[in-house]
Amino acid sequence: MSAPEAPIRVLLVEDNDVYRDSLVYLLGARGELEVVGAEGTGEGAIRRARELDPDVSVVDFRLPDIDGGAVAASLESPVVFLSASAGEAEYDAASSAGAALVRKDEGLDALVGAIRSAAGR
Repeated sequence: MSAPEAPIRVLLVEDNDVYRDSLVYLLGARGELEVVGAEGTGEGAIRRARELDPDVSVVDFRLPDIDGGAVAASLESPVVFLSASAGEAEYDAASSAGAALVRKDEGLDALVGAIRSAAGR
């Protein structure tokens, strides 16, 4: 019998406090995921990613200090972009970063699926 896989370690980067806290709770309720950090700014995300070494970083494309594309370029982990309204700029940035893009209205299952895929599971 093989041992169960370790949870996917996720860094969540979202500037909306209520949405971020909700995602921390909802993602953490999934046994296959562990939210190891949550940040509201791109600079904070870059710093925390160096400390935490997450398996996947979920990054809101529009952050108050730097855009998600710049954050993704600074991270070593695979990235899943979140966007309330995905336009050409968001899809181009996701494509350039080799990242998935999930619209916030797609729901939790779409986000979890993108996280799994980014982690190679």
